[in-house]
Amino acid sequence: MITRVSSLTRETLIGEGQPTVLIGERLNPAGKKGLTHALRSGNLEAVRKEAEAQARAGADILDISVSTFGVEEESLLPQVVKTVMAAVDTPLCLDSHNPAALEAALQVYKGKALINSVTGAEQSLARILPLVKAFGAGVVGLTQDDHGISADADRRLAVAHHIVERAAALGIPREDIVIDCLVLAVGADAKAGLATLEAIRKVRAELGVNVTLGASNISFGLPGRDVLNGAFVAMAIAAGATSLIVDVAKVLPAVLAADLLLGRDQRARRYIDAFRQHPRL
Repeated sequence: MITRVSSLTRETLIGEGQPTVLIGERLNPAGKKGLTHALRSGNLEAVRKEAEAQARAGADILDISVSTFGVEEESLLPQVVKTVMAAVDTPLCLDSHNPAALEAALQVYKGKALINSVTGAEQSLARILPLVKAFGAGVVGLTQDDHGISADADRRLAVAHHIVERAAALGIPREDIVIDCLVLAVGADAKAGLATLEAIRKVRAELGVNVTLGASNISFGLPGRDVLNGAFVAMAIAAGATSLIVDVAKVLPAVLAADLLLGRDQRARRYIDAFRQHPRL
């Protein structure tokens, strides 16, 4: 099961046996005052610099969001997409719940985008999946529905089944669906990580689709976040995650080590090359 995401000149493959794909999370204004101010003021130079920094850090795909108070997402998202495409050749993940903004961005994007995201809620399925089909995009499916995010792995699996079935009904290939099993803060629920890891294993075993994860949520509100995130991404990869939405620079060593130990890095070439290029890793 290979999910293909591409820019005009570069293709990224998400799949079992492939190196874990890293989706850079930093082009998202949530919790970032500097980026929020830049987006509100139309300072796309800050966007360009962040895109270049994430590409240098090793991001395989860049997640692009402009969703914040005080911006017109429908007009700004395609502008940001154009800016990032001009700066780097990294494929893009278009992050919005606004169908009009997504459509505007998809119209200017050169390549096969990944859409982040659709949920199991009826309104989301009805509004987002037709765009996925119309533009031949890939899509991230979140394992939540009208009842929210269940603490039960089997319930999350059921939502994943529902998303895959609804996509199939529209003729969207299963390989174009990447399921996000979601993770909540372990500081609020000590078993939050276990529930997510179990859901990943079940989704991979029953549906065979690729899996991603906004991994840094696990450490929200706790000290030593980089330590927790690094440990958790290694566990998620071992459980079956084939891509991760992360701050690439902070988790790259853990991901490289996990891929090597799981037999995804022949002769340790990626691991060694990364440490030669970035000795401070």
